[in-house]
Amino acid sequence: MSVPGGTAPAAAPVAHAGSRIEGVFEGRDAGAAFIPFLSSGFPRPADTPRLLERLAADGADIIELGIPFSDPLADGPTIQAASWRALEQGVTVESTLDQLAEISGDLPPVVVFSYLNPILRMGVERFLARAEAAGAAGLLVTDLPVGSHPELERRLAAGPLDLIPLAAPTTPRARLETILGHASGFLYYISRLGVTGARKALDASLEDQVRGLRTMVRLPVAVGFGISTPEQAAAVAGMADGVVVGSALIAALGRGETAFGELSAALAAAVHENDSCRKAE
Repeated sequence: MSVPGGTAPAAAPVAHAGSRIEGVFEGRDAGAAFIPFLSSGFPRPADTPRLLERLAADGADIIELGIPFSDPLADGPTIQAASWRALEQGVTVESTLDQLAEISGDLPPVVVFSYLNPILRMGVERFLARAEAAGAAGLLVTDLPVGSHPELERRLAAGPLDLIPLAAPTTPRARLETILGHASGFLYYISRLGVTGARKALDASLEDQVRGLRTMVRLPVAVGFGISTPEQAAAVAGMADGVVVGSALIAALGRGETAFGELSAALAAAVHENDSCRKAE
């Protein structure tokens, strides 16, 4: 990661009193959090509440719930296809939040994962109010780079949801400090360049990158993009505070709910398997 200059912590993140997301990491005095991603409305709109509950039962500590969008530029073909299928069946921001509202009390903290246009179309204040009322705990806006729209960023950061930032291997230290000035919850570290999607192997330098980040960043660091197997999830859990898995789960869901459930349970077990060992340390 391009992080020039020293090891002093980067700028303090925005404080959200009573943050449920930060509470998850504080409550895990050892071990990493499992953070699965689910694309709302895939394979069918009626499936989403049941699948969210399945992820919770399997051991998810935080869940990312993706709002389908017609131009998901940060996502690879697996999540793009899931988004299109959901849109074809009429899934919207409103329907996603309505479903979340029905079951959020039975779920771990949920981060709404969206592109900017659906939020703007609803209206920022209305979206934030609806998401909070639905029980969402955080928001990740994929295509809103820090500094691109300062007024909008301030409105989102001042809202009721933790605003989850993204950082990449190419993020310089000065940029990281700016990003963290608008952020809360956890830092989502993109483990490699490019779009989302399953990969056969992790970047050989990932552990060094994450170790460097954790010496500088006050937020918990969760790693995502390309984590595909329980073995990879276990490896990332040994170096990061959280492990995000998306495309592999969506691909499994495309094969059926049995495959999805088996992978979800295996990933959760892999992420959590070293909990007792790390506590003993």
